[in-house]
Amino acid sequence: MVDTAVRSGFGAPSIPAQRTQRARWKDGRLVLGVLLVAITALIGAKLLSSADDTTTIWAAKRDLAAGTKLTGDDLTTVRVRFTSGQDAEKYVAADAELKGLVVARAIEAGEFVPRDAAVPQADSDRTELPLSVASGRLPSDTADGDRVDIWVVPKDEGQAAKLLWSNVRVLQIDSVKGVAGGSARRQVLVALTPKDLQKLPAALTAMSQGEPTLVRRAA
Repeated sequence: MVDTAVRSGFGAPSIPAQRTQRARWKDGRLVLGVLLVAITALIGAKLLSSADDTTTIWAAKRDLAAGTKLTGDDLTTVRVRFTSGQDAEKYVAADAELKGLVVARAIEAGEFVPRDAAVPQADSDRTELPLSVASGRLPSDTADGDRVDIWVVPKDEGQAAKLLWSNVRVLQIDSVKGVAGGSARRQVLVALTPKDLQKLPAALTAMSQGEPTLVRRAA
């Protein structure tokens, strides 16, 4: 006969509790996800900033007559996307200093302010002189705003070239006209100051006996 011992007042032996361990692989995925979101945001911000290739320039708020002294009250800023930097340079940038600038020609309301129409006060007191210049007697890439010295080369080979004016501003230049070679000519409009006008009679006489030649000065 087998005796079975019975313990009263005690339940079945308890199973030791096991602590749930954190899934470390989930932590790694969370960190990786946060990094991916941050990198994507940075790339997006960079793309947006690089896509903004507009230039801020001045435009007229109202009609501006020639001789008007420019102030911020006359203008408003606009953002424009130009096809090239050269086109953008034709207009007055919004960060340009306006003090001392005057309107050289009438500017209509809403018009972008061209650089050749907003000039220092000294340049506004000028006389415009048109010149017909053979294409071989000026740099081929001469542009509005360039500064040039104007010489005259006499038709008589025995006479020396003569300097007519120094540091004259080119206001406007058109495309090549004529057939080709020496027959092609360009129409150049230059600005003469009151001081330059003193030489005008003698210069016109000299040009009637020779060919004007433009030498561009270093910027």
